[in-house]
Amino acid sequence: MRITALAGGVGGARFVRGLLHHLSGTRPGERPEVTVIGNTGDDITLFGLRVCPDLDTLLYTLGGGVHDGQGWGRADESHLVIAELAALGATPMWFSLGDKDFATHIYRSQLLGHGMPLSAVTARLAGRWGLGEQGVTLLPMTDTPVETHVVVTEDGQQRAIHFQEWWVRHQAALEAERFVVAGLDAATPAPGVLEAIRSADVVLLPPSNPVVSIGIILGVPGVRDALRGTRAPVVGVSPLVGGRPVRGHADVCLRTIGVDTTSEAVAGLYADFLDGWLVDPEDPMPETARSSGPALVRRPLLMSSVEAAAEIAASALELAQRLGTASGGGEVRP
Repeated sequence: MRITALAGGVGGARFVRGLLHHLSGTRPGERPEVTVIGNTGDDITLFGLRVCPDLDTLLYTLGGGVHDGQGWGRADESHLVIAELAALGATPMWFSLGDKDFATHIYRSQLLGHGMPLSAVTARLAGRWGLGEQGVTLLPMTDTPVETHVVVTEDGQQRAIHFQEWWVRHQAALEAERFVVAGLDAATPAPGVLEAIRSADVVLLPPSNPVVSIGIILGVPGVRDALRGTRAPVVGVSPLVGGRPVRGHADVCLRTIGVDTTSEAVAGLYADFLDGWLVDPEDPMPETARSSGPALVRRPLLMSSVEAAAEIAASALELAQRLGTASGGGEVRP
């Protein structure tokens, strides 16, 4: 079986880690192939180095090296380099990078500087973290440099700042007028991205930010069309629990694009290709939505542990199996 997931950072990484935990009980020789298409819209250049926050969070989480308390960055990290940069007066200091994390960005920037595409660099980094041994292929959504900027209002004036400055430095507290994704119109899917969607037996949308993670991946020309055309059931997991995101500022992002912070409204962003939708019991969807929208499963969606995330992933696969059977497709199972 081939499973393809579109993922952002912390939420996407924890869901996929849970998926792998669930699949770990699969009999030898029957383990599914998992392809993860990672968001690169929040990539940024810092201190002359190319930083890919979502890809790195996926690498560290799936490779067992993430700082679990944070959900991002490396475990057992030191910060000697950033401290020395601060002493030198280097900027910006609002984006903290650990020493081991710096090594990732140095290596990536070195290879990119030699002309290697991001997809090939990511494959090298995935090898360092043993993703292939778990049956996982990690693909950036595109090799084209893409950066999300936010038009904000501050002191009565509008200006554009990088998404990371708005998200990390200002904690999304500055009023956002709109998102501008530089380079997205000219981007092309990275090698293997469209094939992973078209050849999948199941496509999963983890509980990543629907605007600046999943939404950016969907904005890469050709990706949304591939999802519309795939014969595989597409099952998503709502990023909301109790009407709010568990972490991050997805509610602010939704408000910025004029979308309500409800599971029903988020499902509407995927309405042209979504077949199944997992919703937390605290986020009911009205009867009208259930009759005209994707097939619903209500279950707790708090990923409080790897085991809890594994159970959510299992429910998503179970729903995909039912949808595949109902449509006359092949059986979908781990």
